[in-house]
Amino acid sequence: MSEEHFLSPTVLLSGGPNRFNLAIERLLLHLGFSDVRVIDGSGDGGGDILGVRGSDLFIFQNKWTTGQSISRDAVDEAETAKAKYGADRAVVATNAAPDAGATKRARRLAGVGVSIEFWTREHLPRLFEAIPTLIPSHFELRPYQLKAVEALQRDLREHGRGLLVLATGLGKTVIGGEVIAQHIQAHPVDDILVVAHMKDLVQQLERALWRHLPKQIRTQLLTGDSKPVSLEGVTCATVESALSAVYDGYRPALIMVDETHHVAEEGQFQKLLDLTSDAGQFGVTATPWRGDRFDISSKFGEPSFKMGIADGMAQGYLAQVDYRLFVDDIDWDVVRQASKEGYTLKELNAKLFLPQRDETVADHLWNVWSATRNPRAILFCRTIEHAERMASVLARYSPVWRATTCLHSKHGKRDRDVLLSQFRLGRVPILTAVDILNEGVDVPDVNVLAFLRVTHSRRIFVQQLGRGLRLREGKEKVAVLDFATDIRRVAAVLNLRRDLESLRGPSEVLKLRNTSEITFTNTDVGSLMDAWIKDAASLETAMDEARLQFPEVAQVVPL
Repeated sequence: MSEEHFLSPTVLLSGGPNRFNLAIERLLLHLGFSDVRVIDGSGDGGGDILGVRGSDLFIFQNKWTTGQSISRDAVDEAETAKAKYGADRAVVATNAAPDAGATKRARRLAGVGVSIEFWTREHLPRLFEAIPTLIPSHFELRPYQLKAVEALQRDLREHGRGLLVLATGLGKTVIGGEVIAQHIQAHPVDDILVVAHMKDLVQQLERALWRHLPKQIRTQLLTGDSKPVSLEGVTCATVESALSAVYDGYRPALIMVDETHHVAEEGQFQKLLDLTSDAGQFGVTATPWRGDRFDISSKFGEPSFKMGIADGMAQGYLAQVDYRLFVDDIDWDVVRQASKEGYTLKELNAKLFLPQRDETVADHLWNVWSATRNPRAILFCRTIEHAERMASVLARYSPVWRATTCLHSKHGKRDRDVLLSQFRLGRVPILTAVDILNEGVDVPDVNVLAFLRVTHSRRIFVQQLGRGLRLREGKEKVAVLDFATDIRRVAAVLNLRRDLESLRGPSEVLKLRNTSEITFTNTDVGSLMDAWIKDAASLETAMDEARLQFPEVAQVVPL
């Protein structure tokens, strides 16, 4: 392992301005700062990072340069940002030193009571020596997380591969980080690769892994627009960039594949894993199912450890759900014909469900919103146009919802980050979205979800449901409003209900903590679906063209 570290002058110089921001962010975490937020970008008011330490709010203006000094402009920007954000302390962090003009300007400001501090190329290495080896942390691994780490290590040791299947919100990245940390502890000179399919996701992974790694271990991003000088330590990469590095001779000792369900029978993930077969390889996912039916266990083995949504809820590690399926507008004439005609699923869905109007959705949402403490909602819509229309409908519905905003793939990363930050702070009460919140986005504050779209993917449904299951202080339940227009969605929800019920003892005495409720707004429809889906076990993942023979259910059809 090189003696260079993430605050070494040569490392800071070679990394450029983006890596300098990340180095300061990591430093703040080691220094015990909380609520560290990167705000760099257009309209940032001169600030790059906000952080809280003790009772003080800090604003950081980060200045990377290839030269020897920075000018007074950096001091002026820090002064502006200090006022804009109401910060108690302002710091100019740089890989150089302030020139005479910057020093003079800082002195003048100090004379009128405005203090601007400098963290320079001389100070940063000294800070590195002073910080603790590990980021101060208040969390301990839960019992099931300890078991999962042990199981993955066992399979990696015995078979060279492993697979973790863990519902969203149960900490799959925490477990992956611990496996990596323990490998590094045993083999400190090994290089580690963490690979995923999206650039935004690998950026989040790098930040998440800092909490598990000693300060001596360098981390870097390898993506289409980020090519580090060295891949020593832990590299978080998109699959395309990782494969290119492997072709050039890079050989990590251990590989973690995040969102492993993206591994297919053929393609770049498969090539990467084949070319690095000598390395230990493990995958982590919340949703092991693929639309093409490829079995990821053929690549990683049977799951080393798994825990699904029902078990997570039952044991109190995920929020309970109050799940309501709005199926009042079902066409009962179609029900009477279903067992005789043998409709395909596509035909049945088109005939069976009558979609709810946007205004009706708003009425139902308001009822739940009004009964929820500190409500924060996400609505999953059919298209970008539908998401924008729903945001407009809700903004007009009530002054409380005036700031409702649409979040979609046409927004740039900074705009998305700012919007999510405003959502977490409560300044945006509701987000309407399509698929952009499916993976890699942590929104534990959400306690109301609404499904306004059909998804034929079990994986996407579970991912979207998972957005509301993560616990936070003061949150025990998530209310889910599902305006189902696909019988497969009903099957998925019924399967979840049956899983939860299987964890209950006789006479509804709970073996485990589980107070979730899954109800139909029309009990006749609930009885119908129970009867149909008992005899259609594979319905949840069936294709549009599937032609299923449904049983006679006249006894639950209103006359």
